[in-house]
Amino acid sequence: MEKKVYLTRRETFAAAHRLFKPELSDKENFELFGKCSNPNWHGHNYILEVVVAGNVIADTGFVIDVKDLKEIIHKYIISKVDHKNLNLDTDFIKGIMPTSENIVIAIWKELVDKLPDGKLYSVKLYETENNYFEYKGE
Repeated sequence: MEKKVYLTRRETFAAAHRLFKPELSDKENFELFGKCSNPNWHGHNYILEVVVAGNVIADTGFVIDVKDLKEIIHKYIISKVDHKNLNLDTDFIKGIMPTSENIVIAIWKELVDKLPDGKLYSVKLYETENNYFEYKGE
């Protein structure tokens, strides 16, 4: 009987963003988004958790080689977001409102077809120590 295992890889990155609608004034954006609409941006030290589910591969004993998972996350996500402005610098987020909800969905879309083994189960994004967002591809 095969047993499903859930492997979590945790990474961190720092990034700036601004929540705003260009058609609104700074005052209206502040009323809608609060300090997250600061015209000079604001930033977070994010924690990203990528969870891969799968059966243990008999030859290796792995669900996915953690080294491979780390390289995939760095290539497709961390290298594009770390110390970047998410509104301006990040190709897979450009053009969407960079709320944590939208960022976690965008990260899922970047990773879902990149895994050589296992299946992407969830992506969690911690914006602060009190707030995290999770997406399971639903």
